[in-house]
Amino acid sequence: MTDTPGLDVAGLRAWLQRTHPDLRAGDLRAHVIAGGRSNLTYAVDGAAVPLIVRRPPLGHVLSSAHDMRREHRVISALAATPVPVPVAVDVVDDVETAEVTGTVFFVMERAPGAVISRRAQNAEFTAAGLQRLGGDLARHLADLHAVDPAAVGLGDFGRPEGYLQRQLTTWRRQLDASRSRETPALDALQDSLGAGIPSSGRTGIVHGDYRLDNALVTGHGDRPQVSAILDWEMATLGDPFVDLGILWLYWTIGEVEGIGDAVPSAVDTAAGYPDFAGLVDAYAAHAGIRVPDLRWYRAFAAYKLAVILEGIHYRFRAGDTVGAGFDQMGALVEPLARRGQEVH
Repeated sequence: MTDTPGLDVAGLRAWLQRTHPDLRAGDLRAHVIAGGRSNLTYAVDGAAVPLIVRRPPLGHVLSSAHDMRREHRVISALAATPVPVPVAVDVVDDVETAEVTGTVFFVMERAPGAVISRRAQNAEFTAAGLQRLGGDLARHLADLHAVDPAAVGLGDFGRPEGYLQRQLTTWRRQLDASRSRETPALDALQDSLGAGIPSSGRTGIVHGDYRLDNALVTGHGDRPQVSAILDWEMATLGDPFVDLGILWLYWTIGEVEGIGDAVPSAVDTAAGYPDFAGLVDAYAAHAGIRVPDLRWYRAFAAYKLAVILEGIHYRFRAGDTVGAGFDQMGALVEPLARRGQEVH
């Protein structure tokens, strides 16, 4: 391996020249642009087009390899739809040869644009532009949920029947595996969610982590637009309104007490972004449907993030994980749970 952790750049160049000569790989340069708790993402320059390489986190190969194939499959399937996604190049099982990563990895073309994740970035846009950007994000979500999974080869991508019940069971199991202290608000939220699981009657492709900072944005001033939706590792088939619940959570995350910079967000309605009701209106108008009561979906989103943060807190206290801000995660669990109770 080279000094790029988890990626052999010389091996990547040899693999590209052998399997994708159209990309005309020269002297490649790569650097990590995201990684740690999630899958590792590398920006690669020097080929015919800028590339992205995705691989599982270091030390977590077997548990995450399936994500690579899922991400590549869904991005490839959505290429011919109105949903903006990067151009997929290939997915490779490199476990035995260890030429590039020693894991399953996938390659895609790097889509243009920047991730908008902090309020300081809003200065690049007018208030009208931020209003437009919010609507653009909502309309792309409606486009995703309108895709017929079978028509794009994703008919077997998940089991939509009983999806919400399985989700709740999965996250309850995750919480039980991370218990190290009393979490009364989180337990109460879990009980209330289990007592009233909705049935929207709709099935579609669920992104699973749909939010502003999982998109790339191009343009400036009053003309920003979403150029690509990223991070499809949690995608499946299920109740699409789960995505609206997640979008609500991250759209309003700054309202959670004590959240600070632990879970940053650029969303600021005072700067011009629409409020969440405006996103729902844009989604409903584009989809041509009436959106049901989202209280359960919003509460579930808060519950899911609270369980994730409790897991980080558990591993941090045990000395099994390190990272900037990890020491703050435990303090956010109960406020998030109370936020879920408030909206349920």
